[in-house]
Amino acid sequence: MAVIETPTRNRNAILAVLLTGQFMANIDVAVANIAGPSIGIDLRASAGAVGLVVSGYVVAFAVLLITGARLGSSLGYRTTFLLGLTVFTVASLACGVAPDVGTLIVARFVQGAGAALLVPQVLSGIQLHFQGRDRLKALGYFSIALSGGAVVGQLVGGVLIAADLFGTGWRPIFLVNVPIGIALGIAGRRILPADAAGHRDRLDLGGVLALSVTVLLVIVPLLLGSERGWPTWSWVCLLLSLPALLSFQYGERRTARRGGRPLIARQVLASRSVRAGLLAHACTTGTYFALLFVLALYLQDGLHKGPAYSGFAMVIWVAAFGLAGPVIPRMRRGVHWMPVVGCLVLAVGYLAVLAYLVFGGRTGPLLFALLGVGGLGLGISANTLIGAVTSSMTPEYAADLSGVVATNAQLSGALGVALAGSTYAALADDPARALGVVVAGFVVLTLVGASAAHRLVR
Repeated sequence: MAVIETPTRNRNAILAVLLTGQFMANIDVAVANIAGPSIGIDLRASAGAVGLVVSGYVVAFAVLLITGARLGSSLGYRTTFLLGLTVFTVASLACGVAPDVGTLIVARFVQGAGAALLVPQVLSGIQLHFQGRDRLKALGYFSIALSGGAVVGQLVGGVLIAADLFGTGWRPIFLVNVPIGIALGIAGRRILPADAAGHRDRLDLGGVLALSVTVLLVIVPLLLGSERGWPTWSWVCLLLSLPALLSFQYGERRTARRGGRPLIARQVLASRSVRAGLLAHACTTGTYFALLFVLALYLQDGLHKGPAYSGFAMVIWVAAFGLAGPVIPRMRRGVHWMPVVGCLVLAVGYLAVLAYLVFGGRTGPLLFALLGVGGLGLGISANTLIGAVTSSMTPEYAADLSGVVATNAQLSGALGVALAGSTYAALADDPARALGVVVAGFVVLTLVGASAAHRLVR
């Protein structure tokens, strides 16, 4: 792939299409959490079945992200984006009209697969159409779509379920995707440039299978094991992921020796800059997903606040996060060091929250303001880390980087939620102490992220 020269007006329209798709996919990660109880009652589903409705989307999404990125290289990012959007929209309709929980579970898996095709093309498109400060600005809006989708999913999901439109209960949270998906598909066909003709990489099906099994063995126990008390099967899956990963690496090397194109180009994972950036991104992003989960438990179960109150706390976080997008590209000096600065500001935000809890604070505007400091730090680090990683290699590797960055975020988020959720649950008798211990862990992780970011920019 090569950078595509595109007029500014066209680039902005392309970015709007891509980010709308990203926003839709992210909303549906969170929205089913809110709908879980209603789905269980309406469809007479067990807690395990409802859990599959929630987690099935995330499992399919995480497992197929790198495959979706490679398909973008094989078929073209425009073609794959529109294909993923079509699958996502049709699956959303199936979710909204599902007559039983079994149908809903299958539809959620298909919906996650559609999102996995769609999402990697967003970052690929940004890499192909934007350079320099314009890319940094585009990545700022990309980060807002990532973080804002999760919070908006919680808020919109709660509003739609409470409204009970025409007696449909939870179903509008999925049906609302249908008209948006149709409109976005029409806009995408008109606005996204046609994929360039030329050589297309063949998809390494053996690599797809090996990597899918590896990610599946990691993501399923992280998502389901912690809430079930880490049963034996969860540890067995995590142990089996190691030989599965070795099998994937062996197959990738064999494909390369035969002159084929591995699923992930070896140059990407061999790059010290990419590895350092991925570690820093994992440390910071993992704490973000974990905070979303644990703060909701703290405010609602620990302090008996309502969902709206919990959602408002995260709105302030996301608003602060969004400030970084338009500010960083305007900076004339010091942009190079912003990945490190962002990690350190995030650590300061977590330290301030920890001090607030230690000195007897529980909730209120001051807690939300301190969370905003962390949100600003996360916005700075997320924008600049992704920018630095994607700029460290030529556009030839745009698809590889898109898949690896997105998968890294999903796996680190699942690991963060599993570890933070288990820690909080073990100390839940004292909610403030439980949150304090979790936040102390966040401080350590963000400092590790700052060290990795320093290696990246150095």
